[in-house]
Amino acid sequence: MRLALFQPDIPQNTGTLLRLGACLDMALDIIEPCGFIFNDKAMRRAGMDYLDMSNCRRHDSWQDFLRYREVHGEEYGRLVLMTTKGSIPYTAFEFRKNDIILMGRESAGVPEEVHQTADARIVIPMNPNARSINMAVSAAMAVGEALRQTNLFPVNK
Repeated sequence: MRLALFQPDIPQNTGTLLRLGACLDMALDIIEPCGFIFNDKAMRRAGMDYLDMSNCRRHDSWQDFLRYREVHGEEYGRLVLMTTKGSIPYTAFEFRKNDIILMGRESAGVPEEVHQTADARIVIPMNPNARSINMAVSAAMAVGEALRQTNLFPVNK
């Protein structure tokens, strides 16, 4: 199971998710360009001392990520996009152990090309008057459900 962030805008969200990945033994992929300077100082502020425990791979672009995914086969399974435009509630989706949960930019989501590449598009059901849930919170909800379904929480390994 992996978590991928498409061109994240907010360093605090990225740091929070790096920390989440470290705590849950989940690898992260950061698909650049980021909307902030991605360096140790910025990430340490948000991720605290968990960064050394995180398993993070940075990709220069969407195309770079796709090439890497293709080369690494089994490690990189289905691309599961979290999106407000999704039709399947994340709790009804059947996650697999090698799925990649993909999160879009906080400011703009993902472009149509990324939507079309995704193997599945899932959504968090929410109040129709609300625009969206914070990206890091949304990712944590989806990761929790995916790890529960696949029995991949670290204590169960």
